[in-house]
Amino acid sequence: MEKRRVVVIGGGLGGLSVAIRLAAAGRQVTVCERGPSFGGKMNVWEEKGFRFDTGPSLITMPWIFGELFEAAGRKIEDYLEVIPVNPISEYIYPDGTRFTYTSSLPDWIETVRRLEPRDVDGFMRFMKLGAQLYEVSKDTFLRRRPLDWPRRTDGSVLRHMPWRYGWGNYHRTVEAHFKSPHLIQLYDRYPTYVGSSPYSSPATLAVIPYIEYSFGGWYIAGGLYRIVESFVELARELGVELATGANVTSIDHSQGRVNGVRLEDGKTIKADLVVMNGDASHAPALLGLRDEEIGHADRSMSGLVFLLGIGKTLPEMHHHAIYFSGDYKREFGELFDQRVFPSDPTVYVNAPSRSDRSVVPGQGEALFIMANAPANDNDEWGEEQIAEARRRVFRRLRESGFPDLENDIVVEDVWTPRKIGNRYSMPGGAIYGTHSHGWKKAFLRPSNKDRRFNGLYYVGGSTHPGGGTPTVLLSSQITSELIQRYEP
Repeated sequence: MEKRRVVVIGGGLGGLSVAIRLAAAGRQVTVCERGPSFGGKMNVWEEKGFRFDTGPSLITMPWIFGELFEAAGRKIEDYLEVIPVNPISEYIYPDGTRFTYTSSLPDWIETVRRLEPRDVDGFMRFMKLGAQLYEVSKDTFLRRRPLDWPRRTDGSVLRHMPWRYGWGNYHRTVEAHFKSPHLIQLYDRYPTYVGSSPYSSPATLAVIPYIEYSFGGWYIAGGLYRIVESFVELARELGVELATGANVTSIDHSQGRVNGVRLEDGKTIKADLVVMNGDASHAPALLGLRDEEIGHADRSMSGLVFLLGIGKTLPEMHHHAIYFSGDYKREFGELFDQRVFPSDPTVYVNAPSRSDRSVVPGQGEALFIMANAPANDNDEWGEEQIAEARRRVFRRLRESGFPDLENDIVVEDVWTPRKIGNRYSMPGGAIYGTHSHGWKKAFLRPSNKDRRFNGLYYVGGSTHPGGGTPTVLLSSQITSELIQRYEP
């Protein structure tokens, strides 16, 4: 029997992982990537011996990655070295307070006690809330599309439902558990993991800090782009056809079923199934229907990133550090209401060279410095706008005790929201597609199976169950299982 042919549009993490799963299940798979390299937002930039991840810098739930290799009959340890990061991060505040966030419970409890003794109990209750949310979601929301609920076996999960604090506003739930303003600001940060504001997100996002604390933060030796390189290697072993510079301009269809794609160079690829790994909002235009691009008000945040290769080694730095702004609520008001770059941004500094010297040429550090930014189409991000934003970022760092490194910069690259949007075909550079404000946005993302066209499926951060590296891999599992169910 002839294998059914699948075309995957986009070679990001979701596209590669669904290609691997489908090829392992006996499908003939072609991945069409419009750019020069695979990985989508999880990509790499190298210059003068410095190697930078340009996207995610930390992973959680590493077993999800292991499951993908197992689905292909492989072992993750034969492809990747997964390294725990501890402490998870250092937190620095404008008033001079600073501490490390460690996965050692006794050490962290002692830090909490020093900040606010009453918050020891609050932290334990907050982790219990996260644990309950995780127990509810791990075999339902994270493993199946919402339309597939409920199953008879799902009744047992209801006993874990946190009825009191699990249904409200995220920030108010954090305030209900903590008194320390430092800890409130720390835990308010977690909705930014999905490009959202803590003041507008549902309390169920409390599952994110629970997952990070309970299961740890992890790094990949050689940088996170090694994940993409290993997926490409595995896909080729399984016979997946991988094409870069293959820009899909339309999805062909007739009588309510897709039958292939057309490339920018005029080439047509016939297919029984098409899986969209690009932003789901682009699918209608590819189908020749009315464009349904995400409006500004519904977009997740973007980011402004500075990649700096530093000529001197900084042993006092941590792998991850957060330099908080002086007014978190104003910062998110500027990002989502005024839609401007913050006057005083919170700045994230990732220094993978503190854990992995292979990413630098001997001496020095590879620094990924990021501040959140709005995802606006009309922001040109010219030299003047970049210079002003850079001034604000480094003012926050300087005022919080970050060393002056201007004279030690060996290489530098800047990734603006506009550059991110153009490179990865994301509206305004919205890293996670839509934000997670309100229940509908958080839990009813575009379905993994198209409701109008047979044979059309979706995978990646813009579809269910949402953004983040492990959830993107879970979307590939959901999508591949739907294909096996509906396209035998």
